[in-house]
Amino acid sequence: MDDYTDEYMDGLRLKGDPLADATVDALFTGGEVGRFNTLMRWFTTSGQALPEGLPDAARDYLEATTTPPDWVDWGVMEQARQFFIDNNVHISTALSFAAMPACYVIPHVSRLLSATHSLDYPARRMAETGQFTVYLMQPGAFEAGGRFLPAAQKVRLLHASIRRHLRQEGRWPEPVPICQEDMLGGLMMFSLQVLDALHRMGVHITPQGAEAYYYAWRVVGVILGCDPETIPADLQAARHFSDQYMTRHMGPSPEGAHLTRQLIEMYEQVVPGTLLDPVVPALIRYLIGDTPADWLEVPRSRWDSVIKIGPALLGALERFEDRGPWAAQLSDRLGHLVTMLELSSLTRGRVMHYAIPQELRADFGVPAPTARWTPPPPSHKAR
Repeated sequence: MDDYTDEYMDGLRLKGDPLADATVDALFTGGEVGRFNTLMRWFTTSGQALPEGLPDAARDYLEATTTPPDWVDWGVMEQARQFFIDNNVHISTALSFAAMPACYVIPHVSRLLSATHSLDYPARRMAETGQFTVYLMQPGAFEAGGRFLPAAQKVRLLHASIRRHLRQEGRWPEPVPICQEDMLGGLMMFSLQVLDALHRMGVHITPQGAEAYYYAWRVVGVILGCDPETIPADLQAARHFSDQYMTRHMGPSPEGAHLTRQLIEMYEQVVPGTLLDPVVPALIRYLIGDTPADWLEVPRSRWDSVIKIGPALLGALERFEDRGPWAAQLSDRLGHLVTMLELSSLTRGRVMHYAIPQELRADFGVPAPTARWTPPPPSHKAR
C-alpha cells in the first residue's frame, strides 16, 4: 500500500503490539518482571535452551517469536549483509548523525524519550542501536548461535513495557505510546533515512544494494512487532510513507534540541582533542538539512562549508577500492575495525543488555558497482 491518507495513519496510531503487550501485562500482573530480567541475562543466542523457571507467559512469547518470518528470502538478506560490509563506516555515520537526529525532529518521539529518561543516557541509546545493527549483519545472525533474534525479542518487550508504564501513569496524551505508526516511522529512520544520508555523502551504492538493505529492515520490522501488512513493500512505497509521516509530525521541540545537544557532546568526547569538535554539528546539519537542524538548535560553524567536500573524499576512497579485490577487502576490514572501535567506545567494552524496566526511572572482494542508487522522489501526496 502506498496511499497513506491521514485516516489510514490515524488508525495506525491506535494500534500497539498485542503479543508483546499481553506478555508484559502478564509479567507485571504476576510480579515476575525481576525474575524474568535476571533469567534473560543468560539467554543471548539463538538455539540456546530457554532458562528454567521462566514465567509461562514469557516462555510462550519466546517460543512464538523464536524464528524469523517464513517468507524471508535469504539470498536478499545475504545481499544486505554484503552491502553492510561494504559500507559499515558510512552506515554507522548515517545512523548516528542522520537517523537519530531525524527521530528527534518528531516532537512526540523526543517527548517519549524524555519520559523514559533516555535523554540522560545518549551513549547507552547509541550503543544499543549500534550493537543491534551489528548483530543483524553478522554471518548466521538468524542461525543457532546468532545474537540478533534474542536481542530483538527483548527489545520488543522493552517497547511494550514502555507502552504500559506511560499508559498507566497517565504520562502520554494518546491511547497508545510507541504505536504502529511510530514503529513504522522508526523503521524508515533506520532504513530509508540511512540510505538518503549515504546518497548525500556521495557513497556509491547500487539500486540492488539499497533495496536489499531496506528488505533487511522490513524483516526486522516484523520481528520487532510491526504489522507485516502495513510495512511499505519497497523503497518507493517507503518514500510515500516517510514523506507522509514526517509531514504530519516533524517540528521543533525543547526535548529534541536537548537530545541533539547531548548527542553532539557525546561524540565530541569520543573524538580526542577539541580541534574537530565542530565537525559533529556540521555533519548533522549537512545530512538532515538546515531547517531540521535549526529546529534542533544545531550550532553553525565554519565547518558547515568544509564538510561539503566529504563526497569528494569518499569518491577518492571508492576509486581506491576499485583497484582490485585486495583493495576492496582491505577497505572492508578497516571499515569493520573503525565501526567496532566506535561501538566499543560507546559500550566501554560491555555487552548491552535489553531488559524490561520495572519503573520509568532516570533511566570479501566485491566487484565495483555498475549503477548508482538515487533516492525515490518525494511523494506528491505529502502535504
